[in-house]
Amino acid sequence: MSATASKSAGSRGPLSRDDWVAAATHVLAQKSIDAVRVDALSRQLNVTRGSFYWHFRSRTELLDAILTAWRNAATEQVIDRFERRRTSPEEQIRDLLSLPFRGPSARRAADTELAIRAWARRDAMARKVVDEVDATRLSYIAQCFTALGLELAEARLRAFTLYGYEVAESLLAAQGSDRQKRERRAFMEWILLNTPAGRAGGAD
Repeated sequence: MSATASKSAGSRGPLSRDDWVAAATHVLAQKSIDAVRVDALSRQLNVTRGSFYWHFRSRTELLDAILTAWRNAATEQVIDRFERRRTSPEEQIRDLLSLPFRGPSARRAADTELAIRAWARRDAMARKVVDEVDATRLSYIAQCFTALGLELAEARLRAFTLYGYEVAESLLAAQGSDRQKRERRAFMEWILLNTPAGRAGGAD
């Protein structure tokens, strides 16, 4: 048996590690973490288990790779893209508010994230990564608000409000028409960018 099994007919070459991670992530998003099994993935990809074990020592290593890929794509790469654009803090905040509404890609990203959060409710490895991702995102959003001249305590409060809104839009994606969603987004933008500093209070 060859070290790397071939892809199914019509594909372009042997499966890579990224192919396995992408396939496993899709199954996770559409079903659950329990459905991410080596045998089932091998059948879906029309390869032998040998292809999997060429890239991964175990299912646990695959699960860790799923989490790493999600963290990189959904957090670190997004922040890096925002930073390279060098837009104003106000525009960065508006862009952050728009993330849940960026078409099919946003819906796929939300499906994956919700599945990972469900996984994290009963798995320590996933919980650790989700907590790290949340902390990184909140820290970045707070930096956007401090760039507007807000004190750190209030920047953190507004960051939590913005982030909670984004998570809620993912959880409640079926609620409201497109117009209502635009109105909610405009309302959040008004609250976050126009409410006088110090109104919320709070401490470090």
